[in-house]
Amino acid sequence: MVEVHDLRDQSAANDADTDSSLSQAARDYTPTIDVRSIRRAYARPTDLTGSIAVASAPVSFGAFEVTVGIDPHVPDAISVLNAVQQDGYEGIDLGPVGYLGSKNDLRRRLAARGLHLSGGYVAMPFSDPAGMDAAIAELGTMLDLFDTMKAPDNLPAPKPTLADAGSGARRTAPGRAQSDRGLGLQPEGWDRLAANVQVAVRLCRERGYEPTFHHHAGTYVEAPWEIEELLVRSDIGLCLDTGHLALGGGDPLRAIKDWGPRINHVHLKDVRRSVIDEVIREGAGMMEVWRRGAFCPLGAGDLDIDAILKGLRALDYRGWLVVEQDMIPGPETPPDAAALDQDRNRAYLRARGL
Repeated sequence: MVEVHDLRDQSAANDADTDSSLSQAARDYTPTIDVRSIRRAYARPTDLTGSIAVASAPVSFGAFEVTVGIDPHVPDAISVLNAVQQDGYEGIDLGPVGYLGSKNDLRRRLAARGLHLSGGYVAMPFSDPAGMDAAIAELGTMLDLFDTMKAPDNLPAPKPTLADAGSGARRTAPGRAQSDRGLGLQPEGWDRLAANVQVAVRLCRERGYEPTFHHHAGTYVEAPWEIEELLVRSDIGLCLDTGHLALGGGDPLRAIKDWGPRINHVHLKDVRRSVIDEVIREGAGMMEVWRRGAFCPLGAGDLDIDAILKGLRALDYRGWLVVEQDMIPGPETPPDAAALDQDRNRAYLRARGL
């Protein structure tokens, strides 16, 4: 199971723009959109009502479960929030619980920037009952944060985004379960997974939230056949992650066609297939997927993003579209690189009517 660090008070002491750990250049960069585009973004146009709203995510800045509290190159929460605001997103994903702030200050920080909460990701050991009590407690803490962030009528509610925690063996073998089903769960493992997913789903619904399931590379719900099994065994909606699906051996366009009615949340990524193929060929793990930049800016990779967006519109998809460009920053990474990428990603979608 990926270790999630408790950072509930980490960002509270840094709640000032001047405390950002990014360089001045990162805070002052010039977005690639013009003033009219900025005004349109901040106006929260009414055509978003019941339709698609666009969010960013801390993982696009290198802040997620395997880096926060561990990697010194991860930017602080205030820097990320400021960049997401400046880039013109409607919302932001929660990231690791506590990273963006405790429930006492999260609402204030987002409201001050005109941002809304799109959802929150929690990895749970669904096939390993020994870890479920702690994971359920973590989910409850996340829902407590959601309770402080009620969505306005013209935007979708935040989505509890559930994922399997996988195992050490699976995290060292991303992308291989599609061709090697021996890496997957046995029937009794699927029975445990399905039962535990239902426990988490029931908690979310009792708290007033409709959850979504995030298929994720390096877990037991990664390959298309594993996603199919999950969908047959549960009634939870599906978070379509275009990048993780490609890494797992799937096709996002086929997924939209086959699983369209179950898709209730979207994580939009582009991918460099050459990097994915290299990682799989070398037998490298998930950390190398992120370190080598397999997930790249929209339009810079090998997925047909325009066709994916067309497919979602054909479904009349209504919900959050969270732009994710999972990355791990290093000492050589320019401090403003992620903010610039996310500005370009937002402009890319704005040019396509989102």
